Amino acid sequence: VMTLVVFTAVVGLWLAPGEIEAWRAVAGLAILAIGAGASGALNMWYDRDIDAVMSRTAKRPIPNGDISPNHALIYGLVLSIGSVVALGLVTNWVAAGILAFTNAFYVVIYTMWLKRRTAQNIVIGGAAGAFPPMIGWAMVSGDVSWVGFVLFGLIFLWTPPHFWALALVKESEYGAVNIPMLPNVAGAQETKRQIVIYTAAMSLTGLVPFLLGAAGYLYFAVAIAFGALFMINAWQLLRGDSLGPAKRMFGFSIFYLFLMFGLLLVNAKTHVNLTWI
Repeated sequence: VMTLVVFTAVVGLWLAPGEIEAWRAVAGLAILAIGAGASGALNMWYDRDIDAVMSRTAKRPIPNGDISPNHALIYGLVLSIGSVVALGLVTNWVAAGILAFTNAFYVVIYTMWLKRRTAQNIVIGGAAGAFPPMIGWAMVSGDVSWVGFVLFGLIFLWTPPHFWALALVKESEYGAVNIPMLPNVAGAQETKRQIVIYTAAMSLTGLVPFLLGAAGYLYFAVAIAFGALFMINAWQLLRGDSLGPAKRMFGFSIFYLFLMFGLLLVNAKTHVNLTWI
């Protein structure tokens, strides 16, 4: 998750028009990583009861006994607030404001409210993970743009297929801790149908950076090809009965997102001007 946050923020920063001193760019990205880590700490503090039960989270620091819940809470609050203030001082207050909203949305709206109450937890809560490219863009420009919104949309639409594929594999574990993931609430087949719908929307959104002039023909060609591969994975998942396609989709989804954002780095039509002095 941390790698995704920082990498997509780098892409947002790189695509932004304007100029930023290199040290401010590096410091801003480091501060963003601290803010994301702080939100993660607060999430783990709140979810420590269910983290101890699920196999994929049982080794996290709190259930593993590496840090006390109170220390995790203090750590998360101090670094979350500190990261917002620091980002405002180092870059600008628009970027800091988006970071503050992201942290609050992830911890309060997703973790404390949605996660244990609705099967749409991942859909709505996924917005928190989609803000980093907008923050990166705002670090340079001091505003947001259509390109930033498109990058947000790409991650937002990518999130349900990614996490629902995992939820299909871990359905019994989510059920054991009463987390209403879509497979537990609506069943596997409805989850697969929703994955196909979101994958189609995501694949089309992946073409928009080219249409807006932010990326070149290489990006466009790969976006078409790998969007089609993603759709094939989703269709195989819909038509199959085993967990194999879900496991493949989960892994492929990670590769897809890093590929798309990586191509935006190397095939950008315009990019930020980094100054060194």
